[in-house]
Amino acid sequence: MKPRDLLLALAVVVAWGVNFVVIEVGLEDFPPLLFSALRFLLAAVPAIFILGRPRVAWRYVIAVGLALGVAKFGLLFIAMDRGVPAGLSSLVLQSQVVFTVLFAIVVLRERPRSTQVIGILIACAGMVLIMLDRGLSAPLGALSLVIAAGAFWGVSNTVTRHAKPQDTLRFMIWVSAVAVVPLLLLSLLIEGPRAGLEALRGIDLTGVGALGYLAFVATLFGFGVWGYLLRQYDASTVAPFSLLVPVVGMGAAWLLRGETIGLQQAIAAVLIIGGMACTVIRRRTPRTTESGEQILSKSAV
Repeated sequence: MKPRDLLLALAVVVAWGVNFVVIEVGLEDFPPLLFSALRFLLAAVPAIFILGRPRVAWRYVIAVGLALGVAKFGLLFIAMDRGVPAGLSSLVLQSQVVFTVLFAIVVLRERPRSTQVIGILIACAGMVLIMLDRGLSAPLGALSLVIAAGAFWGVSNTVTRHAKPQDTLRFMIWVSAVAVVPLLLLSLLIEGPRAGLEALRGIDLTGVGALGYLAFVATLFGFGVWGYLLRQYDASTVAPFSLLVPVVGMGAAWLLRGETIGLQQAIAAVLIIGGMACTVIRRRTPRTTESGEQILSKSAV
């Protein structure tokens, strides 16, 4: 990877890791569903008029909009509003890797590699440790919502892999647009119009900054650069950078929010991140050149 692109990949990792702290800050000013809806509204509306229609079938855009935009982010924001800390959320949400592999096996009929099976088992062991440690940091019900959010993220990953959008940024902008109306309706039904109006009337620079960060940095910049990197390099080169997101998330939560990490959570973090790493590892396989010489193919690590 070129030095400039390496820096871009690391910038996305930092943007997505810090994103969890920003969500936690924004939830102090907004109800969770309204906050999520405003984030997608701000990200989608200006860009739609610039980029034009999506280049994939509408059914994929709608499916990912509901699974990722409404279910995944809606559940995540609610869970964090109910007490799951930013660093812990960034870690537990990576259960999406396990769900993505499982859904790909069931839906896309992909055959799991032995390293994927081992990785899933290791990550699940880490999740069990997190659940056993729940009383020290987060309510069990709220923590379960983060795991459910990871499952819906796995659903959206599976649909996206099937859709194969050529322009990731354009696709994500339309996914954001799809999510706005359902999230607003859910906010009205669950949180009530009064809570939303009070939040909008009392909005300050902190709330505006949180919305701007989520819309423009985490969504437009993050997915735009990620899509660019995936067009320039093999997925096996780009994907492992996502393993650093919970590391940055937990570090940012410790540095900016004073969130502590106990020994049991630290062990769980190592197991989860190690398990995720196993799911992206491929063995080097020999391939034959035209002259008959066997060489090793590029590793997917």
